[in-house]
Amino acid sequence: MNHAGEKYLSFNRATILSAALLLCTVISSAQLAGTPGAFSRMGFGARGMGMGNALTAVKEGENSGYYNPAAIALLKNNSASVSYGILSLDRSLNSIYYSQPIDTNAGISFGILNAGVSNIDGRDNDGYKTETYSVSENQFSLSFALRIRKLTIGLTTKLYYFSLFDKLSSTGAGFDFGFIYPITSKLMIAGTYKDVNAKYRWDTSDLYGQLGNSTIDKFPERQAVGISYAFDDFGGLLSAELERSNRSTLIIRAGGEVTPIEAITIRAGIDGWDLKKPDQAHPSFGFTVRTDYTDWKPSVNYAYILEPYGLFSIHVISLSIRI
Repeated sequence: MNHAGEKYLSFNRATILSAALLLCTVISSAQLAGTPGAFSRMGFGARGMGMGNALTAVKEGENSGYYNPAAIALLKNNSASVSYGILSLDRSLNSIYYSQPIDTNAGISFGILNAGVSNIDGRDNDGYKTETYSVSENQFSLSFALRIRKLTIGLTTKLYYFSLFDKLSSTGAGFDFGFIYPITSKLMIAGTYKDVNAKYRWDTSDLYGQLGNSTIDKFPERQAVGISYAFDDFGGLLSAELERSNRSTLIIRAGGEVTPIEAITIRAGIDGWDLKKPDQAHPSFGFTVRTDYTDWKPSVNYAYILEPYGLFSIHVISLSIRI
């Protein structure tokens, strides 16, 4: 290939990569947008996202280990769930998990979180369309938790895979740690430390040849403390948490749900309330409809999330079963 051809190819690839990175940034929720692993901080499933992702100290109901791995040891039934997210700008956010108790003092869970952007136009220097591209980012997680007297501790091991462009992908690994401690039978406190050692390693030598280089993008490390209180009347639950990161963010989340009748739960929450940038806070709403018609006790969960600044909205639908 001559010099002009190499310049043309390099320009086309750079344009596509810039567009893909820009669109991937939009998939994040506000404060830490643009930092690595943005998709993994949006939430997991309709229940959690409907409660503003404020589930660090919540032990009731289904739990994937995403919010706090320690909650896995408090499960009473095997459970599984699959979620599908409807987002604007050709984005996607989907998840699947399975969890089960082990004996009476431990539990284990496996989850997959997938996000991406599709229908990205590839064009040449003259503006003519060449082909359509897409990017995909994935998280595979394995959680284990153990209860020691009243204290419950948990660990999540996460593997990341980011397919960005032809001959350009990256993998990374990280860890989450968490604990839950009951003050009373209704009042819980909890804490997490997330994305420890998580990072992407990029090498563009295969794409750009001698012009390529190697870089490391580290995920923000986050620490959160949370509290929750369960009410006997109407199956009520309130939860709140405070999260800080090594990127100078300090975020408040809060949520609650109520079960007026056994078959229906209604919930709402607020996420992304950064004390330094309060205008980025965004609300969420949702509900669950369940039935005991079969032994699997299926339930349908829905969440509506208004993205930061009110520009777009997200719809998440989850189907869950308990065995």
